[in-house]
Amino acid sequence: MRKVKMYIAASLDGKIATPDGDIKWLEDIPNPNKLDYEYANFLTTIDTTLMGNLSYQKIMSFGIDFPYPDTTNFVFTRQENLAPTEDVTFQTGDIVSFVKDLKTKPGKDIWLIGGAQINSLLFQAKLVDEVWLFVMPIVIGTGIPLFAEMQVEQAMKLMESNAYPTGVVLLKYGLEN
Repeated sequence: MRKVKMYIAASLDGKIATPDGDIKWLEDIPNPNKLDYEYANFLTTIDTTLMGNLSYQKIMSFGIDFPYPDTTNFVFTRQENLAPTEDVTFQTGDIVSFVKDLKTKPGKDIWLIGGAQINSLLFQAKLVDEVWLFVMPIVIGTGIPLFAEMQVEQAMKLMESNAYPTGVVLLKYGLEN
């Protein structure tokens, strides 16, 4: 069965973006050696992405080409009848059932890009198998948390950790049964 994996950066105070969804603060972390933080390796393990509509809209506001053209991409939204684009399919309805079904289909693993609401929803349904959390050495104060309010507790098992010379720390967790 395919795994749902999060590969995500958060500030030291647990924020994934400023209140308006901006992530430019990530560029404030010095990275003189241009480390990719295992990103290229991670991408070889997935062939599908999942994200909420706010995350998708923020990505599209950067004025760049869609960054994941070689994967199947689902954007969850409450807006009905959005036409698919060349890169994404908009998905409405029961997200949990959709992801449960998606995990049973053949393919590589699935990247849960975020944001906070979809992260919480899939965590509460115990559908997130791995978390690659990059703790960034910065406090941004108010902002969007890694998870929206959670209703259930979910234990994770530390699989690996790595401290980079930039001060970034990777904490790799797996679902604890």
